Amino acid sequence: MTSPTVRRRRLSAELRRRRVQAGLTLSDVAEELEWSPAKLGHIETGIRKWPSVMEISALLRLYGVTGGQREAILTLVRESRMRPWWTEYEDVLSSAYVGNEAGAVALRVYGGILVPDLLQTPDYTALVGRALGYGDAAVERMVAAYLKRQELLEQVHYHAIVEEDALQRISGDRGLLRAQATRIVESASERVTVQLLPTSAGPHPGIAGPFSVLEFDEDEADLAYVDATQGGTIVEADESVATCKKVWAELTRIALPPKATTGILRRMALLT
Repeated sequence: MTSPTVRRRRLSAELRRRRVQAGLTLSDVAEELEWSPAKLGHIETGIRKWPSVMEISALLRLYGVTGGQREAILTLVRESRMRPWWTEYEDVLSSAYVGNEAGAVALRVYGGILVPDLLQTPDYTALVGRALGYGDAAVERMVAAYLKRQELLEQVHYHAIVEEDALQRISGDRGLLRAQATRIVESASERVTVQLLPTSAGPHPGIAGPFSVLEFDEDEADLAYVDATQGGTIVEADESVATCKKVWAELTRIALPPKATTGILRRMALLT
């Protein structure tokens, strides 16, 4: 089943479309149902995470939506209210990102100075967790959450750009470097593409930091996620997503091809 996060966004878009189709403004609907315009606005933008079946049923009656179309929308409501597994790990990962990640059909990821999350070994994830200041219990939870997320590689098209620097930063631990390089090589498949960005490439457009571009099915618009120390941001504006795609295209151009990447990583694993 698609992620509840994606279901909520899809529901919001469908409700906006139905209201416009009915020729009603936010104020018209709010007045008719004796709601505040802010309440309806929150439902239509997805800010309100848990709209009830009763509330959406009232909107559908007003919009004249009946029969199978009504039931399909109410199914979206029920699915959007399900509690996904990642809400149990909100202290060690971004629920907003993982909720969208879980519903994507394709992911393009640039990890910056870190190996991208879905390619990390448990020991590498633990090292990152400790670097972030997490205690032992939180590190264990982070590792468990990342392992759960990595199951997504079996069903999504995933393309990652890995900085050579990300691997050089763990060169002091030869065992970890060997395991991490091997993990990346073994992850490569028809669905998983990896390109190594050599240090010799110098400064490049990705210098601003890690980001991801997420693609969805059912004609849903792409999103981007820009990571940051204080918490990442979901980017929805078409122009901003296009900017991320432009940076991504340049990074893939200057990074090594997948075959050359695999060869270098294999040698790295053997030489450590």
